[in-house]
Amino acid sequence: MIITTTPNVEGKRIVEYKGIIFGEVVSGVNFVKDFAAGLTNIFGGRSTSYEGELIQAREDALKELEQRAERMGANAVVSVDIDYEVLGQGNMLMVTASGTAVRIE
Repeated sequence: MIITTTPNVEGKRIVEYKGIIFGEVVSGVNFVKDFAAGLTNIFGGRSTSYEGELIQAREDALKELEQRAERMGANAVVSVDIDYEVLGQGNMLMVTASGTAVRIE
């Protein structure tokens, strides 16, 4: 499955548009990671605990997007966009991946 942020796939022709699809993930950040990130905020540096959560949530959203595209009979997803939101009291992260499922040849 080809997943791309571009509106087409170089060297391939879109033969069918299947529709707009989404992959969503809402991930909670636990107390330990929140505490460690708070220390990083005070003393400076990168928050690897939050970075790890962000990377995992993004990968999960893209995997969900791919699975939904496959169920629609698509073999590619074009014009992919990824959005991030913080929910609740700042302890929930939502990652949404959206795009257009297509058949290419």
